[in-house]
Amino acid sequence: MTTPANQARTAEPIGLLAGWGRYPIVIAQELRRRGHRVVCTAVRDHADPALAELCDDFSWVGMGSIGGIIRRFRQHGVRRAVMAGKIHKVLFYRPGWWLRHHPDWTAARTFYRHFVTGTKDRKDDSLLLAIVNVFAEAGIAFDPATDFAPQLLVPSGQVAGRPLSVKQLRDVDFGWDLAKQMGGLDVGQTVCVKDQAVLAVEAIEGTDLCIRRAGELCRQGGFTVVKVAKPQQDMRFDVPTVGLKTLESLHAAGGRVLAIEADSTILLDSREFQVAAARLRISVVAMQRQSAVQLVA
Repeated sequence: MTTPANQARTAEPIGLLAGWGRYPIVIAQELRRRGHRVVCTAVRDHADPALAELCDDFSWVGMGSIGGIIRRFRQHGVRRAVMAGKIHKVLFYRPGWWLRHHPDWTAARTFYRHFVTGTKDRKDDSLLLAIVNVFAEAGIAFDPATDFAPQLLVPSGQVAGRPLSVKQLRDVDFGWDLAKQMGGLDVGQTVCVKDQAVLAVEAIEGTDLCIRRAGELCRQGGFTVVKVAKPQQDMRFDVPTVGLKTLESLHAAGGRVLAIEADSTILLDSREFQVAAARLRISVVAMQRQSAVQLVA
């Protein structure tokens, strides 16, 4: 579907492969602000329909329509593209999910050893890098979405709420190494801790459900959530992201601290985020590993 809005834009067309969440909307808005034509393929059952009004060309696709996405991008002269938004991997383990998302020959060829023979794993990086490579073979390069919106990467410092206590900083320091190790194994990027004990580790369920589980296990609340980038983070995909929904999940579960990695974490709607954190009495800090150690020492 081609939309009439902003047809006068002449900058290079950029492809947007959009998943779940607000992040794709923010990226589409930023691409338009920079004068790019936005050619969006939105993953069915994931992306926000509001994207249709923000993009010059918009279409819904199944997760298996890899060849179809490539053809559509090439039809619109796309040579550079970005990924934004989450894909819910839990869907992979529901009956009939693959057929609902219309796998084409390119997808079958790309993922055959991941989903049929089992000779390759289904880790996030493995699957996403396979997508990046097959697009590259077709002459379309994926760039980090943050190249077009660098202001979304949160700088070091107190983001919102009160400064952390020494006890909370110890929990951050304790959780940081664990989260990095889990990220290095491509398991998840988030851990929930209290009193230097692990409450929950993120896996396939995602950050929000990980936080919910921590709240169910720690009824007294007051726990800390640590979310970091992978040790060898590929900034083209699966970059840690926080926003208002993260705060709502943390508040509902009884958590009080959110520690994120500076310069490697995407913060959405920063002004509204700070207001909400103050209202919910949640402290949010962005730091590097060494700063956590220095503050505890």
